[in-house]
Amino acid sequence: MPAFNKAIFWDIDFENLDLDKYANWVIERVMDRGDVEDIRQCRRYYGDEKVKSALLNAKHISLNRIYLAAAIIDQPITNFKCYLQKQSNPGLSPY
Repeated sequence: MPAFNKAIFWDIDFENLDLDKYANWVIERVMDRGDVEDIRQCRRYYGDEKVKSALLNAKHISLNRIYLAAAIIDQPITNFKCYLQKQSNPGLSPY
């Protein structure tokens, strides 16, 4: 069982979370809100292939964390589904 920082999962009961059933969600949450040690714990628990698959298909990861994830799994940011979605929906103009 990985020893994640409990602040990452502030809104749920972590003790009753099924880490295998909700693996993709856990990986996304750890990547988006965790520190380096949390990410290491996640990679040890799930393995690099599962982490890579979950990150490439994630629905939301903040932009600065996409760059970190790209470096960790050695993939260009253009392979990330959430990055492509952000590019197709740029939002409001900053003016």
